[in-house]
Amino acid sequence: MTPTQPIDTRIKIAALWTAVLFVFAYVDLFSLYRPDVRADLDAGRLFVFDITEVFLLATTLYVVVPSLMVYLSLVLPRRINRPTNITLAVVYAVTILGSAVGEWGYFIFGSVVEVALLATLVWHAWTWRAGPVPAAE
Repeated sequence: MTPTQPIDTRIKIAALWTAVLFVFAYVDLFSLYRPDVRADLDAGRLFVFDITEVFLLATTLYVVVPSLMVYLSLVLPRRINRPTNITLAVVYAVTILGSAVGEWGYFIFGSVVEVALLATLVWHAWTWRAGPVPAAE
């Protein structure tokens, strides 16, 4: 790739999913420094949810989907890739905004960054035009 060659849309989308996952992880880790969050965790609750096996499985699935999208964005055919990325990014943006209601500033800031990344992802997927498939190196 030369400096004047555009970056493939698949790589842009995969990179955006990766960035979202990093912000997810750090915002959640920073929450562990909050006494109120630690107290809730010690009581077996997180926000309004009891921490159960089902809750932990659902939370794992919530994180696994964007993790898989890093790879799937690179390998799915464009006709499947575009609507999948658009739909999932919108769903995640809504859930992120909902979880930020009433939160501390760092969490709101992280959520805004996540939503901005997802909006950029939607824009790239939406404007992705069919073109020649690049040859493997």
